[in-house]
Amino acid sequence: MIKLYNTLKRKKEIFRPNNQKRVNFYSCGPTVYWFAHLGNLRSYLFADILKRTLRSDGLKVNQIINITDVGHLTSDEDEGDDKIEMGAKRENKTARQIADFYAKVFKDDLKALNIIAPDKWTKATDYIKEQIELVKKLENKGYTYTTNDGVYFDTGKIKDYGKLSGSLKRTHRARIKKAKEKKRPTDFALWKFSTTKRQMEWDSPWGVGFPGWHTECVAMAINNFKVPFDIHTGGIDHIPVHHSNEIAQSQALFKNNLANYWLHNEFLTIDNKRASKSKGNIATVGKLIEKGYSPLAYRYLALTAHYRSKLSFSWQSISASQKSLDNLYDKVLEIKRKKTRGKNPDKYEKEFGRAIADDLDTPNALAVLWKLIKDNKIDSEKKYKLLLSFDKILGLNLDKIKERKIPQKIRELVKKRDQYRSEKNWVKSDAIRKEIEKMGYTVKDTKSETIVG
Repeated sequence: MIKLYNTLKRKKEIFRPNNQKRVNFYSCGPTVYWFAHLGNLRSYLFADILKRTLRSDGLKVNQIINITDVGHLTSDEDEGDDKIEMGAKRENKTARQIADFYAKVFKDDLKALNIIAPDKWTKATDYIKEQIELVKKLENKGYTYTTNDGVYFDTGKIKDYGKLSGSLKRTHRARIKKAKEKKRPTDFALWKFSTTKRQMEWDSPWGVGFPGWHTECVAMAINNFKVPFDIHTGGIDHIPVHHSNEIAQSQALFKNNLANYWLHNEFLTIDNKRASKSKGNIATVGKLIEKGYSPLAYRYLALTAHYRSKLSFSWQSISASQKSLDNLYDKVLEIKRKKTRGKNPDKYEKEFGRAIADDLDTPNALAVLWKLIKDNKIDSEKKYKLLLSFDKILGLNLDKIKERKIPQKIRELVKKRDQYRSEKNWVKSDAIRKEIEKMGYTVKDTKSETIVG
């Protein structure tokens, strides 16, 4: 049975979907005003491992990732500029061009990281009508009030508002400022009025404006899933504000928590500080590629830390991950080439399954994979098949590794080196090894031959 840490309950729980064969799963998507950094993308790597794990358990997964293309302001206090409109000014483009461009880049990043695409993408601007209807329902139920700058949700009417964060004080501390005319700091905008002419604005019963960020996800979720749906995921930064506000709206509308399981990943840190666009300490998939690293080296790095633990990134750590990934590929190719009889790898299959089922414990799962690789008593064909089975969850593309085409010059050097080894001329043998490695190839010795890759 799969156990998942439910932030709402603050404990691991056996996962029991509403439907025994199908899982409805909503992942908070990006605000598409700039490039997603590796810290942002960790949320989707973790959600991808979850999705793959549920699939491996025989469940059909229906996942939605939204695109926030309007309404996300620079401040959690419902103040500041719209990030999409800011991007448009920065690049002298339309807001629509900005949103479409960075949405495409984000989708390309997911593909580069071998993250399975969601079953459905939803854009906030495609759900304006549904968001207006949602606000109307909240208004009719008495959960809203209007100020000079928008329609707000009255969090004072939700007795346990902020329960997702485990402490009302923590939630309140996260937003000390009190916006003009707001009854309390935690109240949030459902619909904001346009104070100046915007590129993205719509008519509504309350005036021309645009939806609040927290309204968008609720509207997109409830118009695609029956409430409560199974799983909602996102980064821990969503807990005290965005996800607490989603739950508040659902409690007002449906008297439930919107989703049964709330899962959150920890931050990526750079130099012991949270990776953040505002801090400027970020790295992107494009930067990885520019520096010669495979995006899958970052995926490998993410697997080495549990999703609920901080992940430390540096160029040294990504370099080490690239070497580990390359080594893994070499080992898998070596196993694929072998034709040795041996034991069944059943115990490793069970160990891997237990690790993944225990709240997606990828560090232990990765350790099991390496133990299997190093066990020379296992039948090579069965070992290879089991490694590919593990990779259906890990997603490192072990089934797509290609043999490197070895140039004639390298083959001749290998032949000469094998001759020296047979003669036990270790000095000349080592000299040829260094020559081959200078040409960008790895050298590995077996009892009978030199293997390059």
